[in-house]
Amino acid sequence: MTGAEALAAAARRLQAAGIEGAARDARRLFAHALTIAPDRVTLVLPEPLEAGALAAFERAVTRRIAREPVSQITGWRDFFGHRFRVTRDTLDPRPETELLVGAALERPFVRMLDLGTGTGCILISCLAGMPFASGTGSDVSDAALAVARANAEALGVSRRARFVKSDWFAGIPGRFDLIVSNPPYIAAAEMASLAPEVRDWEPHLALSPGGDGLDAYRAIARGAGARLMAGGRLLLEIGPGQAARVSALLEAEGFARPECRQDLDGRDRLILARRAGDAGECGAN
Repeated sequence: MTGAEALAAAARRLQAAGIEGAARDARRLFAHALTIAPDRVTLVLPEPLEAGALAAFERAVTRRIAREPVSQITGWRDFFGHRFRVTRDTLDPRPETELLVGAALERPFVRMLDLGTGTGCILISCLAGMPFASGTGSDVSDAALAVARANAEALGVSRRARFVKSDWFAGIPGRFDLIVSNPPYIAAAEMASLAPEVRDWEPHLALSPGGDGLDAYRAIARGAGARLMAGGRLLLEIGPGQAARVSALLEAEGFARPECRQDLDGRDRLILARRAGDAGECGAN
């Protein structure tokens, strides 16, 4: 069987199983099974597949039919120009979260905090784009922190990044000129309606705090003022329909006029707020 024949058959199987983007996923899994770069797939399609490569491809396709995310099968996900290790203990980095990184890099910062760091993709991407800065990533999951540390080492920022086990601000000392977070925000009642790739394969602690989905924002709003330098920035990813409620939580804690930004699909995605005061002590100066 040639690579082209195997790839076409796999795409048909994935499509029959109801997988969105079946052809795209088949191609990524094909490259993974052959241990080649995705952009080299076309070059090997005319060639017969070795038995070992075909078996590896079949295993990967079977896992995808079971709705295991491609990133967990391959073990990585590209995000903001970098490749991050991904496991079942971490949230899969999403393209829309790149908006948060882009906003963070709009102004200089010297000390940042990433709450609920997961793979470390936000913290590491920010530090890669701000070579003089250092940062702390926190998470309640030891397994996620191990993944984040490995990613920081692989991407060359481990000397400027440290990782701490903490429930929001509980174990975090000091102050920062930038605090960012993509916290769990899915309401408990919405969990059942999530795609199987998310609901059945990603850590529920990283998806939902339970209840109305706002508990993480309440904790961050209460604690951020004491951890931000004067003029420091707070950037939060939010879910659809949460902008007004998250902004109100921040305003109640003294953050005036939070800004909401939309993603490429026009959905509210990011809240930006700033601690009152002179920004002279911040990297933003």
